[in-house]
Amino acid sequence: MFVGAIFFPLLGACLSGFLGRWLGDRLAQWSTVACMALAAVCGSLAFGQVAMGSHPATFPLLTWMDVGGLEFSWALRYDTLSVVMVAMVTFISTLIHLYSVGYMSHDATPARFFAYLSLFTFMMLMLVTADNLAQLFFGWEGVGLASYLLIGYWYDRESANRAAMKAFIVNRVGDVFFMLGVALTFFVFGSIEFDTIFANVAEHANDRFAGLPAIELIGVLLFLGACGKSAQIGLHTWLPDAMEGPTPVSALIHAATMVTAGVFLMARMSPIMEYAPVALQIVTVVGATTAIFAATIGCVQNDIKRVIAYSTCSQLGYMFFAAGVGAYQVAIFHLFTHAFFKALLFLGAGSVIHAMSDEQDIRRMGGIWTKIPVTYAVMWIGSLALAGIPFFAGYYSKDAILEAAFAAHSAVGIYAFVCGILAAFLTAFYSWRLLILTFHGKPRADHHTMEHVHESPAVMLIPLLLLAVGAVLTGAIFAPFFIGEHEHEFWNGAIFNGAHNHIMHAMHEVPEWVPLAPTVVGVVGIVLAYVMYMFAPGIPARLAATFRGAYRFLLNKWYFDELYDMIFVQPLRRLAFQFWKVGDARIIDGMPNGAAGIAAGVARGAVRLQTGRVANYAFTMIIGLVIFVSLFLIGR
Repeated sequence: MFVGAIFFPLLGACLSGFLGRWLGDRLAQWSTVACMALAAVCGSLAFGQVAMGSHPATFPLLTWMDVGGLEFSWALRYDTLSVVMVAMVTFISTLIHLYSVGYMSHDATPARFFAYLSLFTFMMLMLVTADNLAQLFFGWEGVGLASYLLIGYWYDRESANRAAMKAFIVNRVGDVFFMLGVALTFFVFGSIEFDTIFANVAEHANDRFAGLPAIELIGVLLFLGACGKSAQIGLHTWLPDAMEGPTPVSALIHAATMVTAGVFLMARMSPIMEYAPVALQIVTVVGATTAIFAATIGCVQNDIKRVIAYSTCSQLGYMFFAAGVGAYQVAIFHLFTHAFFKALLFLGAGSVIHAMSDEQDIRRMGGIWTKIPVTYAVMWIGSLALAGIPFFAGYYSKDAILEAAFAAHSAVGIYAFVCGILAAFLTAFYSWRLLILTFHGKPRADHHTMEHVHESPAVMLIPLLLLAVGAVLTGAIFAPFFIGEHEHEFWNGAIFNGAHNHIMHAMHEVPEWVPLAPTVVGVVGIVLAYVMYMFAPGIPARLAATFRGAYRFLLNKWYFDELYDMIFVQPLRRLAFQFWKVGDARIIDGMPNGAAGIAAGVARGAVRLQTGRVANYAFTMIIGLVIFVSLFLIGR
């Protein structure tokens, strides 16, 4: 059961990737879906035994490395934190695989796509069940590789290739910090095994490295690594461009796999983070800033997938500032509920794109809700959950995050609370802006496109309906276990809260207006969206014209890409040009080529002396003799 949950996706990837040509496209797809379904069954059973039954376990598979003082095994760590991720990842991924059977039905190489998709899932599962930092880093890099393959899946498109490269390179920047954090952890603790590290954190609490508190430095380095994977402000620029991949890829990246890895890392390393208060403050500030930053951009984007992508970026900010104030359980709870409604929104957007003949610009949609009523209904459910409207899944987890931030009673906590409230307002606003522009009003697409608008097939609608059930029920069902009265028994030590950390108790004692505030601002955001886009649709254009600078600032995503291009890309391009023209062409190629040219010139001159005439040779010998005698006489 425990091994199957991890390795069935790898089996599916191998079947589809290596045997897809012989199996045929349809059989390759369905064999991959079957393997994922088996993994989901195993993951659900493991969740029942480990989390609900309080029976954590670790399963060593083999000794991976034993070199000098560095020794660790390849093992599957199944505690509550791991099994929550395993159950969620396998279930969501199974539905995305099933959806992809319909969505990719007209693709030229579906076997390759399904192989990449299952490989992505396997790598994420290796990450969350890691028993040491090296194994976690294997999964960490594995999801980076798989995301590169999937974002650039349509490699005949230049934009897809550029987006894949961008995701890979930006993540490598974060991974440098992650590797430094792993190295420093080994330097301080003499091990990278989680059990050894966590058992000895208190003993090393006062250790210093390069004059700085070592635990604080480890916490900051690991968080910077997490910023790359989880697209926090500064290292977020790859996430919107990742929309170049097929829509199921976007759903898997944003809901269950890659972007959740950073939040998982913070929860996994909670025993270290609890001894790093400065690092936690940095996590809180960066997370809160990301939440409001991404929400502002989402309000003006016109690509249906980009709006939802910036929504993910914003929600990840919520998760990070929850971890930053010490409420790791709440962060994982929001990660869990968010997976259902974010996968629902992305797959719903894919259903819209499928219906609209691959159109993604919401300004060219409208008036289609009667033609695709199931997709319309599930998009409503996903948006209600995202906006935190009672009593959908996001209501329980997002509100708990804001309560935890307020209960922290610190400057960074209040900053996070204010940013979170503003982001909640903007989230509701841009969610209903998307709904209204996509489904309501007069049709803005051409007549040919509108004639072909149709509901998706059952193989795509079934995953949407199951995810809609999750977006409604997961918050109410699991809140008592993740953050309620059964919290201690449920987590069973998988997440560590220090003796000074009373946030989980304090968040239940906040003033009555605090839990109401997110719902109030959410409703206000929805009403404002209706006013601006349904009842008075001319307002947005007038506002864009009046505040042209602010509008362009948001439309161009705070100019991060342009800033990075000016600071990093162009200077490095000019430096590379100089290395090429001067360093390579003139110096590296020039020196041996120049020496060869001199030798060739000397050889050409020597050839002229070889005339074949005895008189010329005798004359040359006489000249040489005269020079020799002259030198001899001068020397005397």
